[in-house]
Amino acid sequence: MDSLKIKSTSRTELIDITGMIQKQIEERGVTDGVVTVYVPHTTAGITINEGADPAVKSDILKVLNDVIPWEFGYRHMEGNSPAHIKTSIIGSSVQVIVEKGRLMLGTWQRIFFCEFDGPRSRKVWIKD
Repeated sequence: MDSLKIKSTSRTELIDITGMIQKQIEERGVTDGVVTVYVPHTTAGITINEGADPAVKSDILKVLNDVIPWEFGYRHMEGNSPAHIKTSIIGSSVQVIVEKGRLMLGTWQRIFFCEFDGPRSRKVWIKD
């Protein structure tokens, strides 16, 4: 299993990690199969979505932040309940088919690390 180190710079952000994952696949010599990308944090997630238009990332974050606001009278003592809720909605892992050493993503698809409680230093685990 390999891991990536991710450094977020904002409270909430989507970070394109597709190239980092592709590099790991190439370095490991994975040619065919399925790769699992997993985030071992309760306030960060992973998703696949459009990466061509940066407005998609900002739209996703805007809706998540509008639907799950930071101020709401949450009871969790650490004050980051919105991040936990967003992570539960987005999810902690994705699986991607690998064929001939390449991630089999659609034309516009990218893999995004989703930060919901940053800025922080994070990990992403990759397993084939």
